[in-house]
Amino acid sequence: MADTMRITVTLPTEQVAELKKLTDNVSAFVADAVAHEIRHRLLGEELRRYEEEHGAFTEEELAEARAEIADALSPDHPMTEAA
Repeated sequence: MADTMRITVTLPTEQVAELKKLTDNVSAFVADAVAHEIRHRLLGEELRRYEEEHGAFTEEELAEARAEIADALSPDHPMTEAA
């Protein structure tokens, strides 16, 4: 199990009410959301660094990346099929 640290977070009452409708484990839900945001920001930083070094992505490169993402998210993709 990963090391953990207890912190206090203040959220709007409406968000807490909706959050409790979604999960019994608020800590795990928030931890997943934080992990997602960290990955998102790190990826954004890496993409900016890449573009600074190699130039902006072309429309063709972006279209190819979008197609690969769509394929990876497809229910028929080997990584998304139920075991």
